[in-house]
Amino acid sequence: MSQLEFFLDRGLGRGVADGLRAAGWLVHRIADYFPDDAQSVADEEWLAYGLTRGWVPLCKDGRIKGRHHEREPLVVHSAVLFYLNNQQLRRDEMVARFERVRSAIDHAVGRGGPAVYAIGESGIRRTWP
Repeated sequence: MSQLEFFLDRGLGRGVADGLRAAGWLVHRIADYFPDDAQSVADEEWLAYGLTRGWVPLCKDGRIKGRHHEREPLVVHSAVLFYLNNQQLRRDEMVARFERVRSAIDHAVGRGGPAVYAIGESGIRRTWP
């Protein structure tokens, strides 16, 4: 299996991207593909952009699972999205949490979607559908 590539929402920031890269992850930052740090880019737009390229989306906003129009790219691409269930984590804590669940992320992506998973302190949990 080839290495997964991840697409990070702007809320995760450069520091999380750098930390994941240092740990061997292949990541793409939303700010590298959309102007003005993607401030005016709708969630469904950046998700579709990354999913079209086969990238796994990572974010901090679990509210996506409750918004049909934002979930639609996940349905269209039979894809999986992961979000941190705590938006108050420090950068190093976010990186550590992603690292702790890396194998679970790989397995969930392998199972396919559409699906949304929360990344918690002790693992991942499917939150949609």
